Amino acid sequence: MLARKLPLILHNLPWSVSSRAGSDLARRHYDVIVVGGGHAGTEAAAAAARVGAETLLITQKIATIGALSCNPSLGGVGKGHLVRELDALDGLCGRAGDWAGVHFSILNRSKGPAVWGPRAQLDRERYRQFIQSELLSTPRLTVLEGSVEELLVSQSNPNEPGHHRVTGICLVNGSQPILSSSVVLTTGTFLSGSLFMGQTTTPGGRIGDAPSCSGLSHTLRETLGLRVGRLKTGTPPRIVKESVELSLVQIQTPDKEPTPFSFLNTHTHCKPEEQLPCYLTHTTPGVERVVRESLHLNCHIQQDSKGPRYCPSIESRVLRFPGRQHQVWLEPEGLTSDLLYPQGLTMTMPPDLQLRLLREIPALHRAEIRTPGYGVHYDFVCPTQLNPSLQVKSTQGLFLAGQINGTTGYEEAAAQGLWAGVNAARAALSLPLLALCRTQSYIGVLIDDLVGRGVTEPYRMFTSRAEFRTSLRPDNADIRLTPRGFEEVGCVSLRRYKEAVRVRDSLQEGLAALKSVTLSSTRWREKLVERLQVINFCSFSISGLDLLQYKDVSFEMLAAIFPEHLSPYLEFSQRLNIEAVYRPHCEKQSREIERVQEEESLSLPPDMDYLSLPTSLSSEVRELLDRVRPNTLGAATRIPGMTPAAIVHLLHYVLRTAQRNQHTGQRVKAACKP
Repeated sequence: MLARKLPLILHNLPWSVSSRAGSDLARRHYDVIVVGGGHAGTEAAAAAARVGAETLLITQKIATIGALSCNPSLGGVGKGHLVRELDALDGLCGRAGDWAGVHFSILNRSKGPAVWGPRAQLDRERYRQFIQSELLSTPRLTVLEGSVEELLVSQSNPNEPGHHRVTGICLVNGSQPILSSSVVLTTGTFLSGSLFMGQTTTPGGRIGDAPSCSGLSHTLRETLGLRVGRLKTGTPPRIVKESVELSLVQIQTPDKEPTPFSFLNTHTHCKPEEQLPCYLTHTTPGVERVVRESLHLNCHIQQDSKGPRYCPSIESRVLRFPGRQHQVWLEPEGLTSDLLYPQGLTMTMPPDLQLRLLREIPALHRAEIRTPGYGVHYDFVCPTQLNPSLQVKSTQGLFLAGQINGTTGYEEAAAQGLWAGVNAARAALSLPLLALCRTQSYIGVLIDDLVGRGVTEPYRMFTSRAEFRTSLRPDNADIRLTPRGFEEVGCVSLRRYKEAVRVRDSLQEGLAALKSVTLSSTRWREKLVERLQVINFCSFSISGLDLLQYKDVSFEMLAAIFPEHLSPYLEFSQRLNIEAVYRPHCEKQSREIERVQEEESLSLPPDMDYLSLPTSLSSEVRELLDRVRPNTLGAATRIPGMTPAAIVHLLHYVLRTAQRNQHTGQRVKAACKP
């Protein structure tokens, strides 16, 4: 079932909170102030409140909290992992996706479960309503409409690292400063944002919303001395569905049984039969012709700022891959919406040329545009200036999350927001700040990549970024993170914690039961003749746990043979199947991690040629090692940007070389004997 019912009459929610921007509110002192009501800001504010901090969320419009500024979807390959991990830590977006989803699918289904990508098309209005309902009913959380002019900065606490300390914010309207112990900035694309459409440029971070003031960017640059860069992104036009010739597109149906994002939900709000399809079409040579003919009228594409490589505009695609046909997904924006979102057609040319381009695609030859596409340029703070807690190294009490750190995407922003909110609350409550290791979660991979390596373009999460992805799967995020979220972090409810412990204990018992069911290969063949006749067993005695590693065997099959042992765990059959398949790989990875920890004092030769080392290391890692030249393996692990996989490869190489040299020395010594 769905974990929580959304109020059906949302106009009865406490919208009057926005009118509390007067003197009573301004004189208050909060533990945490969160600036920005996007995906990062909503997760940060909710997480800080869950940890126990009195929290204030400041946003320009309460009505746009939870708005899906660009694509109406959540999750995907890598991104779906983040949503599941956010949910395991009691975040909002997973449950919001289950409530608002209208088309659910698991991407990468043909590959192993470790890289499956849970994804959903969303109803924009339902998603916004759910997030607002959750936030406006969260204890210890106040929401305020307003725009932040600047940060209040004082001298740092001499007992802590940093040159400055943030003590609150000033609003644009000139009201009294609002004080706080911690501030989380989640400004998205609004930090000195500029909108581009053709040759027209206007201040702003999202069409229809007021621009942010320049004072906040000035504070970051001049007062705090932070390195600030410039990035860009964009969004496609919204197309009227009735103007599309759907007979000329390929229909993409959703999964027959929707898979919820949240571990607390057994089904989604949208019934399977109510789900909406997506539609696939392709660009034509006419599209490329329009792009090339309009380049001189397109200011956005001419700018030097870096855009998202993995979600480029149609202009960028045409320039990078001339003569190629590109996919265009027409995605529904909701159950009652009359619009389609053309995924893959982000564009920033003049509106009349956007319409001309669309009509070069057969299915869109009569297309009508409701809202044209546009580009955004915005400031970001180089994330290497942050600690793994997402606190600015030089500024006590200041945390950054989302696109201000150089990322792109709802999921990446939400993940940072939750962790920044957690640590902002812990700092305000005089609790130690926490970090997530990249061996523990995709959120840890994301943050470690940002603070350790920085960005040269908007960062997007992929499963390939995680070295230990066989253990960091979407199915086990609750087991990995929920206990820690309750016992150490303090951001997880007791209800969720109890459920995660029940699942964890049941899985352990189920695996033990599988291991206890052991038969000879002959006996297994007798019991599962049809399934096992083509399997070549590599040993005589085989347990049920070993047998599940064969793709033609399922837990349900084994439970039918040994109901007294296995039927109590049928609820977890899919998870037990996955655990059995990946168990050997996870155990191997755990041993490698333990070996690295044991060998921290291992000396690294001072003359080692890292640039040409005959082992599997990326060019980036080689350059890091060559520049820093650590004297021990432990020192190498602490180099910002160093990955656990690189450390494992380095350890194996050093040990193999030492062993080879030892054998060579023994042979030379033996040859020299009289």
